[in-house]
Amino acid sequence: MAEFRLPKNSVVKKGTTHKSPTSGRIKKFKVYRYDPDSGQNPRYDDFEIDLDECGPMVLDALIKMKSEQDPSLTFRRSCREGICGSCSMNIDGRNGLACTTAIEDIKGDIRITPLPHMDVIKDLVPDFTHFYAQYASIKPWLQTVTPEPAGKERLQSPDERAKLDGLYECILCACCSTSCPSYWWNSDKFLGPAILLQAYRWLADSRDEMTGERLDELEDPFRLYRCHTIMNCANVCPKGLNPAKAIAEIKKMEVERII
Repeated sequence: MAEFRLPKNSVVKKGTTHKSPTSGRIKKFKVYRYDPDSGQNPRYDDFEIDLDECGPMVLDALIKMKSEQDPSLTFRRSCREGICGSCSMNIDGRNGLACTTAIEDIKGDIRITPLPHMDVIKDLVPDFTHFYAQYASIKPWLQTVTPEPAGKERLQSPDERAKLDGLYECILCACCSTSCPSYWWNSDKFLGPAILLQAYRWLADSRDEMTGERLDELEDPFRLYRCHTIMNCANVCPKGLNPAKAIAEIKKMEVERII
């Protein structure tokens, strides 16, 4: 079960218990709470939710907790359709999206914490500053040197376009990277599964003309080669993608250009 990063010298203690005002099908949630501005240690608050008066997903329960029991509870959310990746968190020991994780699929009480091994801004909100800086470092846009074709787009064949399937769908939720032990230990240097999958998305694009320069940037003992293919990334991806396979393809490209 993954663990999240705690402030130094801190202990997570039991906090407030929020009882359900009804007596229907009650589900108990243990939610991580931490406000660095308060100077207090992190804690777990207990919430009781009547499933008969709540939507089916974990995000529905969190919204109900915030709107009816504790308005200070803080988390990210947006689309509620598994598209934006905003509500990524650790739910009962597994990284995932709160909006696509069904409450009834989890037996017993549900523990909710921020994504593992990231600094916490508040409660369930991790700090993505470094993660986004790593994403920017791979230059995630089409790079070309030849003039744009007059009056038309840069075209691809159906087979060339098919090579992007399983890559472009990534929503940068960071579930995969924060489930990777190599990223926990070396996140300052290792790009991690999500960013490397994004890097391969542009290496695999037939329209991009900076393949050599992109591979040069990735050729490093840490940026690329800390992946040990334990497949945590593919196991937790809410979109069913396989970052480990993309990383293997990058390694293959690095070898083939030397031979």
